[in-house]
Amino acid sequence: MGDAEPGIGGFFTGFSVGSRIAGYRLEEAVGEGGMAVVFRARDERLQRQVALKILSPALAADEKFRRRFVHESRSAAAVDDPHIIPVFEAGDADGVLFIAMRYVPGGDVGSLVRRLGPLPIARAAAIVSAVASALDAAHAAGLVHRDVKPANMLVDARPDRPDHVYLSDFGLTKGPWSSAGLTSAGYFMGTLDYSAPEQIRAEKVDARTDEYALACVAFALLCGTPPFHRHDGMAVMNAQLSAPPPMLTSIRSDLPSAADEVMQRALAKSPRDRYPSCGKFADALRIALGLGRYNSAETDAPHQQAVPDHAVPLAPHASPRYRPDPDRQDALSTRFSIAQQLAARGDHAGAEKEFRELLPHLRRELGPDHPDTLATWFSIAQQLAARGDHAGAEKEFRYMLPHLRRRLGPDHPVTLSAWFSVARQLAARGDDTGAEKEFRHLLPHLRRALGPDHPNTLTAVEWIDYLQARNDDRSSAPQPRTG
Repeated sequence: MGDAEPGIGGFFTGFSVGSRIAGYRLEEAVGEGGMAVVFRARDERLQRQVALKILSPALAADEKFRRRFVHESRSAAAVDDPHIIPVFEAGDADGVLFIAMRYVPGGDVGSLVRRLGPLPIARAAAIVSAVASALDAAHAAGLVHRDVKPANMLVDARPDRPDHVYLSDFGLTKGPWSSAGLTSAGYFMGTLDYSAPEQIRAEKVDARTDEYALACVAFALLCGTPPFHRHDGMAVMNAQLSAPPPMLTSIRSDLPSAADEVMQRALAKSPRDRYPSCGKFADALRIALGLGRYNSAETDAPHQQAVPDHAVPLAPHASPRYRPDPDRQDALSTRFSIAQQLAARGDHAGAEKEFRELLPHLRRELGPDHPDTLATWFSIAQQLAARGDHAGAEKEFRYMLPHLRRRLGPDHPVTLSAWFSVARQLAARGDDTGAEKEFRHLLPHLRRALGPDHPNTLTAVEWIDYLQARNDDRSSAPQPRTG
């Protein structure tokens, strides 16, 4: 629930397991940060487990902060969104500021990224969309979060139920257009790796400040590290204020260039150049990544969907026909993540080897047409293409197409992506006539399924024009994007 900071525990020596605060008995310390410590606690009145956040005595001594903390915590508790952590109580008990909220046993997104590295596209996009939903609801209620970061995003993971993402720490919010400066106790309200330029400069903040932070989070989920991370705090501040955002594709070559354009806008130094809301940013990112717009019923279960163009997370569930051992499934998921990290580092031969070794296990335990099996097969073809074996990649994409059509449907984004890849590999190995034919057959499906203005549809049109020009011996035509 907070980024760990050495030495903070000294502020809380008065609190230990068994202590009682405002009717809550402390059971286990589960997190520490620069301004607070979090305990798993027992509400002795209602006999339920809660997460009890206790703020630093230095903050509690700031009278202005005390009043605002209680007011904003109660305001946040009234915001209705399924992705805002339910707040049960916030108050002052004998000089101790506390907030009691739902206890989420699954841990936070920051820990998830530290454990797995860059996340598969579907899972990253689902987290961003869920948090964007929470932020838009808070902004509509007149609140600005000001500390959006992976550590404040909690994942409620339970057996036989999709993961659910919560945004927490609304007790540290402020109203829109409020100052983003220090408290009188000298605490910077935010986290530098995820702080917008206007927040660092202690200027007025609004919803677009949270959007900038959410874009930094999206970058971290997809690449494993925030965009302006440095080893020195002052260097981070300078980078946030003046350095251009790095390109996603410079770190993950498997991502489409359209995602770079979205991130550049959301990470604009001036708030007026960003998207008008967090939801608009999240949807633009999803579309650029080849996903549909946000649907809470679907994105609450990101692992249940395959993702076009790129690797997908292994599902922690199985289809009704296949029910593997959960521990075994965790091991398969870990192997998938290792292979994906090899691919992200450019070791395509090593990634292909890992994916190939994983594939027969998935076929046996999940079935040959399970989305995770198909995703791994898709990844093998991607690695072949990345290391220049276009004939081998085309063969793999062609072999999997009937499986995708049968399992997902002929116009599913993943099916269309594999078909697009067949055409792309034909072009890469010089079969311009065959490639143009495949793109022409694919185009009406893209228009019907994705729309005429979708980046993938437009890219297919560019490829047709380019290949037609090459086939007509007008090879001066510029090569289109890779799509």
